[in-house]
Amino acid sequence: MAERRIAMWSGPRNLSTAMMRSFAARGDCACVDEPFYAHYLLQTGLPHPMRDAVIASQPARWQDVLPALTVTPPDRPIQYQKHMVQHMLPGMDLGWTAGLTNVFLIRDPERVAASFSAKRGLPDPAELGFYRQWRMWQDMAAHGPAPVVIDSADIRRDPARALQALCAAIDIPWTPAMLAWPAGAQACDGVWGAVWYDAVNRSTGFAGPEGPPPSLEGPLAALAARLRPSYEAIASHRLRIA
Repeated sequence: MAERRIAMWSGPRNLSTAMMRSFAARGDCACVDEPFYAHYLLQTGLPHPMRDAVIASQPARWQDVLPALTVTPPDRPIQYQKHMVQHMLPGMDLGWTAGLTNVFLIRDPERVAASFSAKRGLPDPAELGFYRQWRMWQDMAAHGPAPVVIDSADIRRDPARALQALCAAIDIPWTPAMLAWPAGAQACDGVWGAVWYDAVNRSTGFAGPEGPPPSLEGPLAALAARLRPSYEAIASHRLRIA
């Protein structure tokens, strides 16, 4: 198999860590976890949990991150890059992404807003990444192949079928190994996993289908309503899982 660098672009609370676990379980894939997080925190000043530890763990300049993302590790034919779209701030040149296989992972805004707020309270819309995700997809589609889009609800509904469709769309072999992984933290996890990865660290595979969407009220409901148009726009391009 030819070397492949896969960039998975999502917002927070989008099944992104479980997907990183899934690709790591393949055995032919090296994973990179949110490599621009330190730069994002330094530029925004946001008081995220473990802020100082995150900043100390990564390069401070986004340009210094790129060498690790543009060369596939010699011992693995696939590199899987887990990215948060909100980390890609104005002024960051995304030309380097043209050499990657870009995939966008999406999730219903009501579920994202409810999950994020349970961890950190009412977020700023920019922290959830919906606007940025849709803009990035449009920009990439205008300058190259339209990136693949996959909805986390489809993955949870039928992981085997959804991952087979995803692997076919990005031209890598499907393997059932992607359906299970060992519990606990993994070597590729960022230091912030101690705060954010508690649920996935208890898991050994994808959770089952999601139940009814949460019932939101007040500012949280208003926030989800503002984000929905961006979600529906990118969702119109998602893989149709047979």
